[in-house]
Amino acid sequence: MSTSTTASGSGALPDATPSSLCAREPHVPADRLVAEMVPPPRFDSVRFETYIPDPDQPSQSDAVRVLGAFAAGLGESPSGAAKRGFLGFGRKSAKTPAGPRGVYLDGGYGVGKTHLLASLWHATPAEPSLKAFGTFVELTNLVGALGFQQTVRTLSGHRLLCIDEFELDDPGDTVLVSSLLARLVESGVALAATSNTLPGKLGEGRFASVDFLREIQGLSAHFRSLRIDGEDYRHRGLPEAPAPYSDEQVTKAAYATAGASLDDFPQLLGHLARVHPSRYGALTDGVEAVCLTDVRPVPDQSTALRLVVLADRLYDREVPVLASGRPFDELFSEEMLNGGYRKKYFRAISRLTALARDAAPLVRS
Repeated sequence: MSTSTTASGSGALPDATPSSLCAREPHVPADRLVAEMVPPPRFDSVRFETYIPDPDQPSQSDAVRVLGAFAAGLGESPSGAAKRGFLGFGRKSAKTPAGPRGVYLDGGYGVGKTHLLASLWHATPAEPSLKAFGTFVELTNLVGALGFQQTVRTLSGHRLLCIDEFELDDPGDTVLVSSLLARLVESGVALAATSNTLPGKLGEGRFASVDFLREIQGLSAHFRSLRIDGEDYRHRGLPEAPAPYSDEQVTKAAYATAGASLDDFPQLLGHLARVHPSRYGALTDGVEAVCLTDVRPVPDQSTALRLVVLADRLYDREVPVLASGRPFDELFSEEMLNGGYRKKYFRAISRLTALARDAAPLVRS
């Protein structure tokens, strides 16, 4: 991202009028939705070789070794893997492997599960079009956009589906995704997943395999749980958000930053209700910085959950967020932060706070 100004007399003139996210209504074709199911940009360069295991935690080195073998075994067609038995986990079968067709990365916060999951995607010897990577929310949004049967048809030819942050706190969506995965397993698709923690257990850095296998019920036999021990170094409570800027500072920065957008926060929240969450990534296409005025607490849970998805897409794309109004750690009410979706809200606060810090250089003294 670059910023520049043109000197004229005593001041600087803006490069261009900033765009508005509220003016965008992207229509994303189905093939793009699927094609974009790849590790986010911040995980473009991760590999098993860049994962540095803790010498005091042998399970981390074991995870790299097992996942490397898992990836290597996905280089042949599902039918070929079936004849051999899936990575030695199962016995021979004429159709699909008798053993697990998936691996579940089980560990607390901060042990590098997403790094390993993305590394598995990169290491799998198949064309990108034959492997998919997305969060649980992105997968449910895909089903919402395409419909269940079309999603099954679209993903059934894949070698691998990686699901990050499998949601254990939404029974309805869990049943939906479990049904989808059962159909994909029947088609020979290999699975890999991480999960979040259940309500009431946020921040314990706990292992969740029992909860995960119980929630997916009939699919549990298709997963081998791979435990990854390590220090829970990321759970430090709510991050302290930077102090907001003034409306004037945010507006001035938006006009001085090439590729910036500028929106009133309440109006943007209203616009998100009119755009399907599967299109939030396209909503930010070409945007180099998001500038928001009049940030205030979100009014209800539906709005809050949409904001969470937008925060995830901005974080994936490393788009800085400059804001006036209330700090990001005041976005969600105490009731929300103590409710069933609180992990989502904690994650959104953490990510928006990080992006707000990234935006600080946009403000000129």
